[in-house]
Amino acid sequence: MRTVSDRQPTDAAADGSLSIALAQIRVEAGRVERNVDRAVSAVERAAARGADLVALPELFNVGYFAFDRYARLSEPFDGETFTALRTAAADNDVAVLAGSIVEDLAATETVPTPADEGLANTAALFDAAGDLQLVYRKHHLFGYQSAESELLVPGERLETATIEGVTAGVTTCYDLRFPELYRRLVDEGAELVLVPSAWPYPRIEHWETLSRARAIENQCYVATINGAGTFDTDDGETTLLGRSTVYDPWGVSLASSGDDPTLVAADVDRETVADVRAAFPALRDRRF
Repeated sequence: MRTVSDRQPTDAAADGSLSIALAQIRVEAGRVERNVDRAVSAVERAAARGADLVALPELFNVGYFAFDRYARLSEPFDGETFTALRTAAADNDVAVLAGSIVEDLAATETVPTPADEGLANTAALFDAAGDLQLVYRKHHLFGYQSAESELLVPGERLETATIEGVTAGVTTCYDLRFPELYRRLVDEGAELVLVPSAWPYPRIEHWETLSRARAIENQCYVATINGAGTFDTDDGETTLLGRSTVYDPWGVSLASSGDDPTLVAADVDRETVADVRAAFPALRDRRF
């Protein structure tokens, strides 16, 4: 396991690469203030150690499995959670993927929404100045032993943004099972896909295999950011499996974690993406 504490600040961005840190924080159901404080602290620690981009897990403020609290704890896009992370980005001169919150679409006025009302699973990417670069609302809503598909409105827009010269896209958790979404991002120039998640035990093999496959078939970096913690559910306790990981365009794990809170760090090099695609031109050989 390689964590941020194992590495020293570098000038990675200066030579065309991006130093990323995956903030695998502990998430407590419904404890928004405490969870956001953990997220801001993780941003500060990662920035102090040289990260150019810090990424947070899915529904890091509310807790994915707190379905009964989604409506009560939902926020407009410019609510307290995203404001805190936008401020942390600017204060620490580091890009932040705030990935994600339960958004109250009816209360959102500053960005386009997929519906006039309802709730969405919404991630936001802020640059090092705190400026919004990308909005992603989870496209595929999970229905297996989950209330997500009943409670949320799916996203429609798929965007990319450039951070320190690297073109990045975002998907969320269950989206990993739908490879066509990643093809669309690659066609838009994505060299890195960030995947905030709340992936639980026991599906470790699915988590690792799907993430690696998306990197291999699209010849891009894939960074999966999972949370840590245990939740009370109708089926008993559900525990997030952690294992936040950065895969390179060959599908090799560059850095990963166990299931405890930690910061996972790796460097993303856009020239590596170009070299892999040139040496093994699978994307060029596509017929569909």
